Amino acid sequence: MRKYKSNPIEENILKDVLECARLAPTAMNEQPWLFGVITEKETLAKIADLTDHGKFIGDAVACFAIFGEKNAKYYLEDCCAATENIIIALQAYGIGSCWVAGEKKDYAESVRTLLGVPDRYTLVSLVPAGHPEDITLQKKKEIGKLSFFERYKEE
Repeated sequence: MRKYKSNPIEENILKDVLECARLAPTAMNEQPWLFGVITEKETLAKIADLTDHGKFIGDAVACFAIFGEKNAKYYLEDCCAATENIIIALQAYGIGSCWVAGEKKDYAESVRTLLGVPDRYTLVSLVPAGHPEDITLQKKKEIGKLSFFERYKEE
């Protein structure tokens, strides 16, 4: 979802989504994450300007920023699980979102600095969110073209 209405997301929904992120699976229960919720239009616009493929963040009413502790062995996997939980929780409330990469992106450090996040964390993902302006579902591949049972066979 990249087009959002301007009506805000209720605070209790934002908090519930954070709870869903917090409860994501995590290797060795390390929980190496830090979650930010940005709703100020000025900050959303600054984040949008920093990204290469996330300009629509400026049109969202909220953006979740998911950071991982750099020294944690599985921070990327853990933070990706939390990101997915955020997206699913938002969808359960009828709120649209879009995963915007942070890991390995040139702007990751700039976003971290903008939000005042300590240096021991690195940006893993951004999830802009809002009530959908319009709903267009993208066609997905058929399950038979991307799965197999027991052993893969070329057809």
